[in-house]
Amino acid sequence: MLAILAPGQGSQKPGFLTPWLDVDGAESRLRWWSTAAGVDLVHLGTEADADEIKDTARTQPLLVAAGLLAAGHLPLADVDVVAGHSIGELTAAAVAGSLSTESAMMLAGVRGREMAAACALEPTGMSAVLGGDPDEVVAAIDAAGLTPANRNGAGQIVAAGALPALEKFAAEPPAGARVRALAVAGAFHTPYMAPAERALEALAGGITPTDPVRTLLSNADGGAVRTGAELVGRLVRQVTTSVRWDLCMATLADLGVTGVLELPPAGVLAGLVKRELKGDRKPEIVTLNTPDDLPAARDLIARHGASRAAGTGDHG
Repeated sequence: MLAILAPGQGSQKPGFLTPWLDVDGAESRLRWWSTAAGVDLVHLGTEADADEIKDTARTQPLLVAAGLLAAGHLPLADVDVVAGHSIGELTAAAVAGSLSTESAMMLAGVRGREMAAACALEPTGMSAVLGGDPDEVVAAIDAAGLTPANRNGAGQIVAAGALPALEKFAAEPPAGARVRALAVAGAFHTPYMAPAERALEALAGGITPTDPVRTLLSNADGGAVRTGAELVGRLVRQVTTSVRWDLCMATLADLGVTGVLELPPAGVLAGLVKRELKGDRKPEIVTLNTPDDLPAARDLIARHGASRAAGTGDHG
């Protein structure tokens, strides 16, 4: 069983889309999606520096575009499961067949701009909490007046909230844990993002989703999204609710996923899966970052994907 994963904010690197522009049609697609997203994706993916692509309003559509660009060169009919982390859930929704690429890019542009605007309203942030007992860490985060915004598994939980509370929390970390401030614009996946949720809710009625054609896992609880309408509601609420990537990985294991392919810019989610799923649950992992990685990605899908399970090379 083959799963495709789409990374979230923080995985971007300057110039990471440059090699993809040598692929026929790639630049035209990026320019078309730039119109939908309201940002120059070609510039951001090739010439922009680290500070420019750290801007939430630019980063989010850039990451979705990167994932969709690479996914367009894969045999998606043989993919069994799709999941994305935070903004990567928009990429996953399009790969799962629930959103058109244009709708995903439009939503990514709005989501990025509105979350950036929400971050500017008051000083908030996020800190990674590494190690410690997970239940004790979550209890300490709650006691500090913060939110466990990301539960990433593999010994990593992200606390988010007001900067003074984060500073106090870092000075008195939970037993066995260390706290590292993250270079982000604000407290994503907390009630501080309520203005962004309202902006997305205002657009929701204009989106025409379809039901997923492959299993699409939700950040909310690691469960499968059944309908297009359910998907849109979850995408709207996602900006203010915690990312339960730990539960998504548990579902990958429960489903018996044997191959994992991470879309560009790949590495972060592959690392989490590698550290979390061990022994009999350990899948084969391929990271797709440049067109040179496409043969390995296609080979992984051919050996672990739906066509193999069906006993045929032409599935779907």
